[in-house]
Amino acid sequence: MALEVHIYGRNMEVTDRLHDYVTKKIVKLDRYLSDLEEARVELAFVKSARSAGDRQVAQLTVRGKGFLLRSEERSDDIYAAVDSALDKMQRQMERFKGKRQRGRGDGKTAAQVTTEKVPVVEETRSLIVRRKKFLLTPMDEEEALEQMVNLSHEDFFVFYNQATNSVNVLYRRREGDYGLIETEIR
Repeated sequence: MALEVHIYGRNMEVTDRLHDYVTKKIVKLDRYLSDLEEARVELAFVKSARSAGDRQVAQLTVRGKGFLLRSEERSDDIYAAVDSALDKMQRQMERFKGKRQRGRGDGKTAAQVTTEKVPVVEETRSLIVRRKKFLLTPMDEEEALEQMVNLSHEDFFVFYNQATNSVNVLYRRREGDYGLIETEIR
């Protein structure tokens, strides 16, 4: 059975070159699973993406007899997004194929095979794996921003805001600018 390939573009034009590139790559997926029936590829340009590297989106959906697999990748280049989505799809297909082939083969369910009851042991392990203490020096927002940059704290910086007499968190947003969390005690 031949694999049907459907390619759609959203907010972008699917050129002949891109169409041929995607089709050539998708047809090779039947090497991983032989009972593929249909592949749907949605290529999109998302203008409102937070990062320029996330604007080109390739979503791949593969349907076969009794299964549906989907992968999506984002990149600044549509060809790179397609390649990444295909790599992800190939890994999913390998995993799916392995799950179908592995099994007991004796026709018994897992409940029938299990004869003894295993006691459930609850482990009370804390999710907090590291604790740090540091002194807060009173400073204003501009000083905190300068300290954050100088100390190479790329994600966030905790400081005592002398203007509001409270602990604040300065953080870098995805767009590259900064946000400030101001705390209050009830």
